[in-house]
Amino acid sequence: MDGWTSVVEWLAAGLLLVATFFVLVGAIGLVRLPDAYTRLHAPTKASTLGVGCVLIASLLLGWAQGRPGLAELLITLFVFVTAPVSAMVMAQAALHLKLPSRAPVPRDAVPERRADPR
Repeated sequence: MDGWTSVVEWLAAGLLLVATFFVLVGAIGLVRLPDAYTRLHAPTKASTLGVGCVLIASLLLGWAQGRPGLAELLITLFVFVTAPVSAMVMAQAALHLKLPSRAPVPRDAVPERRADPR
């Protein structure tokens, strides 16, 4: 059983490294992206994936120690459900406040203004 425990520990360590990468990329995206709308994407993805990897690592270690890990499953479900909803609410608040966007708009996305024939 000792060999199985070390494999689980290495797998959990790998998941923690992956989580660290996602959280770091999300933090960099939060700092570097130009406006509120684009800043919403990086941290919500990073928090979902990063926290998810941390909780899965905790779940694996708990199973290796004989715990069922129900709390980790509930926390993972809660994070996966609330992160997109909170990002949508923040985007709606930014739209309500009429915050400007610096995202480039393709030329073919905006119809040309034509003179009114009347």
